[in-house]
Amino acid sequence: MRYIILVTSLFLLLSCNTPEKRPFFSEVDIEVLYKDSLSFRAIELMGGSLGFAANKGVFGTIDLQTKTVRTNIQKYDTLLPEFRSIAHTSTDFFMLSVSDPALLYKTGDKGSMELVYTEVGEGVFYDAMAFWNDKEGIAIGDKTGDCLSIIITRDGGYSWNKLSCTQLPEATEGEGAFAASNTNIAIQGDKAWIGTSKGRILYTADKGLSWDVIQSPMKSDKPTQGIYSLDFEDELLGIAIGGDYTDPNMRSANKMISRDGGISWELIADNKEPGYKSCIRFVPNSDGKEIVAIGFTGISYSSDMGANWKSISDEGFYTIRFQNDSVAYAAGANRIAKLTFK
Repeated sequence: MRYIILVTSLFLLLSCNTPEKRPFFSEVDIEVLYKDSLSFRAIELMGGSLGFAANKGVFGTIDLQTKTVRTNIQKYDTLLPEFRSIAHTSTDFFMLSVSDPALLYKTGDKGSMELVYTEVGEGVFYDAMAFWNDKEGIAIGDKTGDCLSIIITRDGGYSWNKLSCTQLPEATEGEGAFAASNTNIAIQGDKAWIGTSKGRILYTADKGLSWDVIQSPMKSDKPTQGIYSLDFEDELLGIAIGGDYTDPNMRSANKMISRDGGISWELIADNKEPGYKSCIRFVPNSDGKEIVAIGFTGISYSSDMGANWKSISDEGFYTIRFQNDSVAYAAGANRIAKLTFK
């Protein structure tokens, strides 16, 4: 009898201490935090705030507790740059404009943004930016010369150096990346993966010192097709999405997964929903099983590593960042919003 009581008590104790599993998503509540006549394609969570940058030179933050929005305008002479890439370290905020001239700004020591990199020339067009750590960061742009444009900082963003084409894989004709959601670059540890408009993955295992290139099965028959976004759960499990924004219902060869660190990729949910999406993200604390893909066509969700998907909202956005396993922030045409998944 004492043995039965002991076993029963232990079972009850373990049952009480076992966390209840969050149910799979079936819907999402959307709370708009900021509206303006802008195109928002770059957002990043920075502690208790959400940083953003947009076209017309606009950038700012949203306090996630008070929902207070603070904005500013960055001019370059009379030009109002279009910012589609931002990144941050523990101390600084960075934003990068897309086209000629490419302008990269860093939080200045005097309370204003400081221009730390400029590039001019035919074909200059930057697409995404990310940091490995507080000292080392990377930005990716379209082909100039014989290779894609890649700039790297090793000193916390105070200076940036463009890699020569002798250090990089040769680009194919017309190769670039899509400045759709600031998610062309995925980083884990010292590694980085870059998805291109030709369905290729540029890969570095040593923070940009050496590079390999992998051809994926992502469809890239037209200039509007290719890899739009990729994300890695860890150093092995990666996901990518693409499609064609001019033909958003095209669903063939536009979703793929890697289980070996991006060395090989296989198509998933081929010829099934969703079609074109501009951003894809693993849901935190889901062991890589749950994925959200977002675009101007709405929000789609998978609970089985992308094998099957369902649409949970027709509300359109360009990019998304998760705060935890049920709350995220998304940005798109004219608005930034808080998304609560249920």
